[in-house]
Amino acid sequence: MVDATTVRQRAEAFLAGHDPSELSPLDWLRARFDAGLAWVHFPEGLGGLGAPRDLQGVVDQLFRGTPDNNPGRIGIGLGMAAPTILAYGTEEQKRRFLRPLWTGEEVWCQLFSEPGAGSDLAGLATRAVRDGDDWVVDGQKVWTSSAHLARWGILVARHDPDLPKHRGLTYFVCDMEAPGVEVRPLRQITGEAEFNEVFLTGVRLGDDLRLGEVGDGWRVAQTTLMNERVAIGASGSPRRTMMSVFTEAWQARPELRTHDLHRRALDLWVQGEVMRLTGQRLREQLLAGHPGPEGSGMKLLFARHHQEVSALEVEFLREDGLTYDDWTFRRPDGVDFLGRGAGYRYLRAKGNSIEGGTSEILRNIVAERVLGLPAEPRTDVAAPWKDLPR
Repeated sequence: MVDATTVRQRAEAFLAGHDPSELSPLDWLRARFDAGLAWVHFPEGLGGLGAPRDLQGVVDQLFRGTPDNNPGRIGIGLGMAAPTILAYGTEEQKRRFLRPLWTGEEVWCQLFSEPGAGSDLAGLATRAVRDGDDWVVDGQKVWTSSAHLARWGILVARHDPDLPKHRGLTYFVCDMEAPGVEVRPLRQITGEAEFNEVFLTGVRLGDDLRLGEVGDGWRVAQTTLMNERVAIGASGSPRRTMMSVFTEAWQARPELRTHDLHRRALDLWVQGEVMRLTGQRLREQLLAGHPGPEGSGMKLLFARHHQEVSALEVEFLREDGLTYDDWTFRRPDGVDFLGRGAGYRYLRAKGNSIEGGTSEILRNIVAERVLGLPAEPRTDVAAPWKDLPR
């Protein structure tokens, strides 16, 4: 077992032999990956050392101030695609995809939701038909973050409409540069288009781009979704948060304070601390294996907290809180909650209760899988998908 001393020694030796000022950021990141210091809990040869996950903090602390891989831009790859590829990919797939994913050379997107299958992912209609060594994919995906930047997408499609909806799915890596892939922007309430709709028309994907077995798409997708909710709701505690941004405004504008606002701000600060500690516990649970449904609860708390803090900030700033910096249509590289104004934070936070699983569906997951309450009656789980009303 690789221990903290070994990890520290490897990191210090790497820093002694690799001066960031003498290498391009990309070459430095490639060398870090090859040294096993990208994500230390991954296997050797795949960016890791086979070390316990909690030793990543040792590396991150020593490497502070060195070139990073812009996690905000490649978050889908880091938080969703990578753990899914590690769990279900072939050795060839792992070696092909993980290195450029981590270095940021290749951006990933998530091709799950559809116009007729958002909250009910298992009801999706995008078809994948086997044709020799290829699969031909036709369908439409929606709310696809970063599709306009992506080189690859993680895709769930229906290979057999005669099976019940959960059993007729297969999981693929989609080549976003393949003929037949069309990405169209979806303009949001912020004026930007970080989301997209993606049309797939006769897209040919080799069978070597399949992740997991044919018909195992639902199980593979659950790995992605659980990691997604942990990545959103239980990520590491940054130095600046939505609450700390509000606190800066509170300290700068004492003339706007009221007793009621003070009481509500304290309540939200306590909620933020509960989230931080719960997130730490959830990250510790990851050390024992795959993330569980508890990540859905954290994602619920995250969405509500972001929305309540941003609303309080707008209310506190009064007319200044109603201003908005820029309505210009653009397609950003990522989401910037902390670098923009209060108006942006308020508008963008509205999406937190939709993206990564709607709050309504997550409450069902928490009720059934965490609290053990009776499941809602379902009449659509055994019938063939083709016979279900749509």
